[in-house]
Amino acid sequence: MTYSSRTGIYFHWPFCASKCPYCDFNVHVSDAVDHDRWLDAYLRSIEHYAQLLPNRRIDTVFFGGGTPSLMKPSMVEAILEKIRACFPMGNNPEVTLEANPTSVELNKFADFAAAGINRVSIGVQSLNDKDLAFLGRTHSAAEARKAIETARHVFGRFSFDLIYARPNQSRDAWRTELKSALEIAGDHLSLYQLTIERSTPFYFAREQGKFVMPAEDLAADFYNETQDIMGAAGLPAYEVSNHARGDHDRSAHNMIYWHYDDYIGIGPGAHGRLTMDGVKHATRDHHAPEKWLEWVQSKGHGAYPFEAIPRESQCTEALMMGLRLHEGMAPTPDIEAALDPARIKLAREEGWLTYESGKLLCLTREGMLRLNALIPFLLR
Repeated sequence: MTYSSRTGIYFHWPFCASKCPYCDFNVHVSDAVDHDRWLDAYLRSIEHYAQLLPNRRIDTVFFGGGTPSLMKPSMVEAILEKIRACFPMGNNPEVTLEANPTSVELNKFADFAAAGINRVSIGVQSLNDKDLAFLGRTHSAAEARKAIETARHVFGRFSFDLIYARPNQSRDAWRTELKSALEIAGDHLSLYQLTIERSTPFYFAREQGKFVMPAEDLAADFYNETQDIMGAAGLPAYEVSNHARGDHDRSAHNMIYWHYDDYIGIGPGAHGRLTMDGVKHATRDHHAPEKWLEWVQSKGHGAYPFEAIPRESQCTEALMMGLRLHEGMAPTPDIEAALDPARIKLAREEGWLTYESGKLLCLTREGMLRLNALIPFLLR
């Protein structure tokens, strides 16, 4: 299989002020974070990957979490300076920071911009105070609006997230909320259906009957209506949950994931995909923050031994990523060979995808609703 030369770096900051009840990410609540120690670990990790991947150009940087806007702006600046010192950089690389719209983080936006952040992704989740409380968010709808307006002036490029298909949410209420969001949106929005992950407080609350999720048919109606509203507003979906006004407004870093390009993952629990000597490898850092710090201190990085990805698994991963894009994907010869012609024919007849050999493999809207089931179905 062949891959493009684009490479991104993802930094995982594992700390939050509080943990949301729907979240199953590797996040921790701590009042005593040694920022100097964490900075040293990130810098040492960058040096390690620079030695491992000489002359690799870095095109995007993404600070995720957790809540990386709780980091010190000076820490972000030092990390970006180290990347520039260790790697060639693309022209005007996209550098994204995830942020929450609380006043503490909002007051640091200008300093983050001065540090080198040129795009911010704000975790709003709802513009309704009652639902924000249900989702465990610590900000108000008014604070969210203020953060969005500040981001517009400070960064220019910004996005914010909303969660829909919430318990007891009506389609009328979502239409109203989404249209309100469009009034303050820039050129990118991320819209996610609420999913209940195992081992989260929401999972146990649902099992105990404390709330009921929308039925499958209603969830599909939410999705279809979202696509219609966003398309009419000039921000069509370019990926299952992401909408942009134009190609240049897309998240360049996330496009690296969806095009199955390479990315370095640094931080507790961070994953990566790296092509070395023609072989695609999976990387995974230790999950526990304290153990990750110890590993970096002792061996210069926090990763487990890299694992070569079998070609069959590469086909599955590439399909899982590429079919999320509304424009579809151009299958490599390996992927074409792995596809089951009879099942491709059936999926076309059902209206789930469009495909002709040598052309783009693309899911329809009905296919997007069946994405997770279609991936294993299409493979031999």
